[in-house]
Amino acid sequence: MKQEKNGVWTSWNENLTYKYKSLYKVTTEQELQEIIAKSEKVRFFGSKQSSADIAAGLENLIDITSYNKILSYNDTEHTITVQSGLILGDLIDAVEAKGWCIPCLPDINTITIGGALATGTHGTSGKLLCEYMTSCTLVLADGSLKKIEDGDELINAVRVSLGALGVMSTITFKCEPIYTLHVKEGPENDNEWLPKIKERLKKHDFLRILWLPHTDKGYVITGDKIDSETEIREDLGPDYLKHRRKASKILYKYTHIFPWITSIANKLLYKGFFSSKKEYKGSLYQATVTKSRGSTLELAEWTIGLDKFTEVFEELKTEINKWSNKSFIHIPMDVRFVYKDKSWLSYAYDEDTVTMGCVSRNAATADTYEAFKTIETIFLKHGGKPHWGKRFTAKDAEFSKIYEKWEDFKVLRRKMDPTNKFLNPYLTELFNEKK
Repeated sequence: MKQEKNGVWTSWNENLTYKYKSLYKVTTEQELQEIIAKSEKVRFFGSKQSSADIAAGLENLIDITSYNKILSYNDTEHTITVQSGLILGDLIDAVEAKGWCIPCLPDINTITIGGALATGTHGTSGKLLCEYMTSCTLVLADGSLKKIEDGDELINAVRVSLGALGVMSTITFKCEPIYTLHVKEGPENDNEWLPKIKERLKKHDFLRILWLPHTDKGYVITGDKIDSETEIREDLGPDYLKHRRKASKILYKYTHIFPWITSIANKLLYKGFFSSKKEYKGSLYQATVTKSRGSTLELAEWTIGLDKFTEVFEELKTEINKWSNKSFIHIPMDVRFVYKDKSWLSYAYDEDTVTMGCVSRNAATADTYEAFKTIETIFLKHGGKPHWGKRFTAKDAEFSKIYEKWEDFKVLRRKMDPTNKFLNPYLTELFNEKK
């Protein structure tokens, strides 16, 4: 175990900085237990890629990224057990090497497993990653270990916990046989793709729409399971498509000063990077996961019941297309789908949901990005829920209305962490607890 003293913790996008007295880099479960037991207050972090202020803000911090071993496989059960600091990309590589997959992958592969679970990371046309967790070990506030398994009373509370019940130590995932997707991509007008959502969810194994604000267009991505030996007509589009992020960075450079430039930039980006069709095949990981974002950005993401999405989408589109509104939104807005589950703080608790991401390409000026405020206002109005690892301002008063199990979670949190050891200032305010 390594210890650093009196340093500064800085988030991935450099929007958040905190001084700390002690930062511990752990490699074993015993070290994790010892630090938690002796600390009056402590938080823990992985790759620091959350847009929410969830990971730091206390004098004692634990860097979990060296706690990253693959511990075991069960070939009969198709399970893998890992330490919580393992990077998602490494988990996927290990699983695919066994001929398996976890059929729920987020857009980015550089996050830690523990962080992904704690914040409710989800995939596309599927479930939250935590739904594939069959058991885990938590380090509790007193440093003791608690094993939680499928069927236990606590499992649905622990699956998405914000790191407020304990520190996730080891996790076992249930995998499925690997499969190949035949992916097709292409643009459609809003009045074409919007009415076809439910039909396409039934027809395809994978559905994702990259909505392009201020263009009346969406970029539709579908995937269908095929035999890996099936030949397809591969078309990856023009070679210059790989420069989209570089072009976006240039076109959005001054949009925090002149928001209306965004509308023009979006139309240019649509013409250059979203107007052609693509077709290819690969595993879920190969076909759908961004291997690197390449540059920092700020994200908000909101979810809404599938049956309400059309109404919310039309209201959002009308609002941001008003020139009196400064909410000009960078493209794309990522539209994905999560099927209902029973995890207490899941966005999909008891209902199929649509998630809609909102991105600011200028991370440093995200505090003045009007779009984050507009999308939150509209989604909250309709009972929408924010992604826990991304940017939002809603707190306890709002969540007590939209999360059926919110008060139950708060009661459990106080029972498992009676001294608020795991609450930083952000989480203290979020749960409306005494400082």
